[in-house]
This record gives sequence, C-alpha cells and structure tokens, in this order.
Amino acid sequence: MRDTYQNPLITRYASKEMAQIFSDDEKFKTWRKLWVALAKSQKELGVNITDEQIKEMEDNIDNINYEDAEKFEKEFRHDVMAHIHAYGLLCPKAKPIIHLGATSAFVDDNTDIILMDKAFKLIEKKLLKVIKVLSDFALKYKDLPTLGYTHFQPAQLTTVGKRACLWIQDLILDLKDLRYRTENITLRGVKGTTGTQASFMELFNGDEEKVKELDRLVVEKMGYKKSFDVTGQTYTRKYDFMLLSVLSGIAQSAHKFSNDIRLLQHLREIEEPFEEKQIGSSAMAYKRNPMRSERMAALSRYVIVTLLNSAITSSAQWFERTLDDSANRRIVIPEMFLATDAILNLYINIASGLKVNKKVIEKNVMKELPFMATEKILMEAVLKGGDRQELHEAIRVYSLRAAEEVKNGEENKLLYYIQNDERFKLSEEEIKKLVDPVKFTGRAISQTEEFVKEVVNPILSDFKDEGIEAKVEV
Repeated sequence: MRDTYQNPLITRYASKEMAQIFSDDEKFKTWRKLWVALAKSQKELGVNITDEQIKEMEDNIDNINYEDAEKFEKEFRHDVMAHIHAYGLLCPKAKPIIHLGATSAFVDDNTDIILMDKAFKLIEKKLLKVIKVLSDFALKYKDLPTLGYTHFQPAQLTTVGKRACLWIQDLILDLKDLRYRTENITLRGVKGTTGTQASFMELFNGDEEKVKELDRLVVEKMGYKKSFDVTGQTYTRKYDFMLLSVLSGIAQSAHKFSNDIRLLQHLREIEEPFEEKQIGSSAMAYKRNPMRSERMAALSRYVIVTLLNSAITSSAQWFERTLDDSANRRIVIPEMFLATDAILNLYINIASGLKVNKKVIEKNVMKELPFMATEKILMEAVLKGGDRQELHEAIRVYSLRAAEEVKNGEENKLLYYIQNDERFKLSEEEIKKLVDPVKFTGRAISQTEEFVKEVVNPILSDFKDEGIEAKVEV
C-alpha cells in the first residue's frame, strides 16, 4: 500500500515481534480468551453454561472473522459489540452467554494490560542484551585512560570502561523499575459497568462471595494474581502513566548514551558502526555521520514527550469514566512500546559495534594531561631539593605559554619546558613515570571491575542471549 500513510515505527524501526504484540490478531484473540475465562468461571460458580458452549468458544479463539466484525462495527459504531456479534456467528450455541454481565472495559482494559505485560517481557530481554554488551565493552576498556568531561570541558581522567559503567547503571535502574512494575501487574478484573459489580450481583442473586470469587477466578485463568480493588468503568488511567513511565526512563537513558556517542564521534575518539557502503552525506562523500545515534535520540525524544499524553489523560477523566481516553490510548500505548523497542534495537546495534580509536584518545589525553600533572611534578621536584615557590612560578609561566601554543594548534610542550629546566632536577624518564595516564584515573579500573562483578553479573546470571531480534536494516 504505497498510496496511504504507513507508520514508520512499523515499516522502518520496530521489530516484528513488538508489532505482533500490538496487532489486531493478538488483541482480539485476547478478547476471546477473556470471554472464555469469564464463561468458565461463571460456570464453576453455578451459572447455567454448558461444556459444549465453552468448547465452541475455545475452538474459535484464533478464528477471527474480521469481515463480519467490520460489518457489525459500521452498523453499531461500537467495536466490542461488533466482535461479540462476530464471535456469536462462529459460536451459535454460546452466543447467548458471551460477555454475560460484562461491560466493554472488561475486554478493553484487561487486554491493554495483558499486552503491555507481554511487551515489557520483550523490552526486558533487550535491556538485558544491551547491559551484557556494554559490560563486555566496559571490561575490555577498563584500563584505557580517557579525558573526563564536565560541562564538555576537559576534566580529570577516567577510563573508557568506567564511562560505560555510567551508561549501564542508568539501564539497571530502568530494569529494576520495569521488574517492579511487571512483578506487580494488576488487571482491571471483573467489575461491571461503573465498577460496582451490580450486574454480577444480579447474576449471582446477591451472593457477594461468588461475585468476588468470579473476579479472582478470571484473573487467575488469565495467568495473573491481582486485580484492582476498586475501579470505575475503567481502571484508573494513572496506571497507564505509571507503566509507560518505565519506557520514558529507558528513553532517557538511551538519549544520554546517544548524546555521548555523538560527542565522542565528533572528537573522533569512539565511533558508531559504519557499513562498508553506507553514505554519510549526499553532498559530502567523506562524512561519517552518527545517524544511528541520532535516530536513537529522535525516537527517545518521541517516547519522553509522548508520556505527557498519558499524564493528561489520567488527570482529565470524569467520575467513573469518559471516552476521551480511548482514541488517545489506541495510539499512545502501542507507539510508546514500538518506539522503545526500536530504541533498544539501535542501542544493541551501536553498542555491539563501537569503534574505539585508541591513538586519538591518547593524543587528546596528552593535550591536557601535562597541565593536570603539574602538582605531582612540583611535589617530586621539591622532594629533590627544589624551591617550591620558585618552581610554582616557573610552572605557571610555562603553563600559560603551553596553553597559548595549544590554542594556536601546536602540541603541548609543557613537559618539554619543565624537563629542560635544571631547577626541577627531573629526567625525561622520571617525568614520563610521573605523567603515566593510568595514575590519574583514580579507582576507575577497580570501580569498573567491582561494578561488573558485584552489580552487573548477578543481574545477567540467568540471561540467555537467544532469539533476540535487534535488526537495524535502514
């Protein structure tokens, strides 16, 4: 279909797995599973429903008759009623008891939560994959000194591996948030038209215990443990905001990573993968634009901003419900998951193929390290009998001269000036030992080792790197 708009989240960015989770098939099959769970539970509690009716419903869960449903929806202007009637055509014996006592939100709301839970499971796998790739990278480059930056101005040295730990830590915070949410997934349950369960009280002749048990049984049959204690017609839309906030957190972490990579690529220190025939610019053939990191930033921004939709929807609901949430949620929920999936595909791809240009990193370190090393040099020279005040003044003068030369594009000659000043009494070899970059990285190496061993590895202990699709084809 080239003559109508196609969502790029589907056609370009997200994985087929994530797209399938939010497909019509998955949605309407889940509706039918909920209707089966409702009927089974009602039968167990004494409602006159036969095994034959239930079998008929079960046999047609996957047999979605879309044409019938579309015809009914045009007539009724109500998607749930359309699918009840379409299901009834396939299940003539069960037709009278399909959706018995329920309201539309029974299938709509419970399905939305179930699909989000499934999507979170895929997101979790990809989060773990990124953490694994980055932890391998961190250990590989744990002892490669690099300039640290504050305000994007050269600061004390760190290591390439230690910096990667900052990216990992953000993702671990996201992972913990995700796991907390999924371990406590709460369905809407079976609550009736305004949340009072009045229709089910009629169905069970006022037996409150059976009504409560119906709610519990349906939730259990769908594979869950909890339902909301109270609802209106819908579960509180605040819950959408809470769940989708996890995705915003992942997007924030990814955006920070993408910024760092883009800046590092500008410095030519670390570069994202670049294919053999990839074109960086239609006009400037020499360019190696960080397009994957830029795409990651773009999609992350979309997720972060889209979360505001669910916050506004939550705050704008009237009493037991209004329908102004529906059209918004149809777009916001799937697209936030699809975009986050695409972000993690990019993250895996970039992190797996990072190119570290050691010589450039070393050159950049040595532009700044002589200035950072002056205190150590001063201390050593004083221990050799030098006059502290006199040497301090000499370093100040040499530093200003060297800084000016660096600004004019020359190499940093500060160490050369000090080495050739007899007052310092330091040989070239002694100065080299004093300015060994590793000595200026503090605990960066051991911090990296400890972080991976004590924090990352336990998280990855059960991780199986199997069947994780993270393709970046365009």
